[in-house]
Amino acid sequence: MAPRPPSSLSLAEQLLELALRSGAEAAEVYESQSLSRPVFFEANRLKQLETSQAEGIALRLWRDGRPGLAVAYGPVEPGALVERAIALSQLSEPETIELAPAHPKHYPDLGVGVPVEQLVEWGREAIALVREQYPEALCTADWECDVETTRLINSNGLDCGYTDTTLSCYMAAEWIRGEDFLSVADGQTERGILDPVSLAQQIVQRLDWAQRNTAPPVGKVPVLFTSKAADMLWGTVQSAMNGKQVIERASPWSDRLGEPVMDSRLTLSQHPDIGPFSCPFDDEGSPTQPITFVKEGALQLFYTDRTIGRALSSGTTGNGFRPGLGSYPTPGLFNLIVEPGFKPLESLLALMQDGIIVDQMLGGGAGISGEFSINVDLGYRVRRGEVVGRVKDTMVAGNVYTALRNLIELGGDAEWNGSCYTPSVVVGGLSVTGRL
Repeated sequence: MAPRPPSSLSLAEQLLELALRSGAEAAEVYESQSLSRPVFFEANRLKQLETSQAEGIALRLWRDGRPGLAVAYGPVEPGALVERAIALSQLSEPETIELAPAHPKHYPDLGVGVPVEQLVEWGREAIALVREQYPEALCTADWECDVETTRLINSNGLDCGYTDTTLSCYMAAEWIRGEDFLSVADGQTERGILDPVSLAQQIVQRLDWAQRNTAPPVGKVPVLFTSKAADMLWGTVQSAMNGKQVIERASPWSDRLGEPVMDSRLTLSQHPDIGPFSCPFDDEGSPTQPITFVKEGALQLFYTDRTIGRALSSGTTGNGFRPGLGSYPTPGLFNLIVEPGFKPLESLLALMQDGIIVDQMLGGGAGISGEFSINVDLGYRVRRGEVVGRVKDTMVAGNVYTALRNLIELGGDAEWNGSCYTPSVVVGGLSVTGRL
């Protein structure tokens, strides 16, 4: 088939053709376009409406086996971008070329957008519900509809893409009582519809719990991480399951495949078609797939991109993602599903004779070692199964891996927090310190 004239080619196709004509043995082009319409509320009132657009394109090529990556945002001259990628490749060491093969799969678009008027209505409804119970509260909020289009083509003939529409919201309620300042925040990320009533109820519940301040317990006591805070635990687990960390011998689970690594009630998996963070292929063009990483506490698999999968002799799991447009693909999780239990939050509290709830925290979480010491930004004391007040000046310290081996109970209240779907978790083995 004769090549099409350059005028009929898209920018991505022009870049690919120019790269190959310039001596590259292989090349790929990753193209991203986004449109966001955020709605902002401040001090309980609508503040502003915005529309923001962004587009970027990344060319990755191999010449003489040496990789080069060049990125442009907005309009770009194809020849200049190819020259830049080739120049950068001369500074790199040769490597094995890893490109996804062509496949005939068609990927449908994901999600449904909503008009700005609906976002405004949801925002006003949520704020009104909070202020109905706490009229002195000052609420800020951000409600958004984001549309992102991704296309990936390569010299193997791969051409895949889709449009992803997600809805998200974030709301914070500030409550000032004399010199006591309290900020309660929560959010949602969904496809198709957001729930302002549920969001407001979450915030009102936390405000109810904070009616009075109380001293924290001290020593090793049960700690309930709400679904919002439990993401700190799973961030460490995600690092431990990263094939790149295994290659570098940094993961404490490098030699633990098939062995128990946490409580037998814990099962962690990835499902391409579940939730607002679902995606049909990774940033290398490999189809994503359902994977169980931990089954009933036993480690089953590490996640990999094409390069790490080859090094581990396991092949890619379809988890090659770019941290940014100008970055090379690296192993990453696009969603993590922590299989929830069945008990509501009230039943979890009933298990605690004396302990604390961690709902918001300050500072970073644990590294891959699992060791952490966090300041509790928003937490509550539980005595004899009842929340008795908010704790201040409190720290929780321990080890993530130890905590997950000392699981007390899993909640049935799983929610999306970032790209992790997790329930509330009650664990033991952690130390609490604070002012009595």
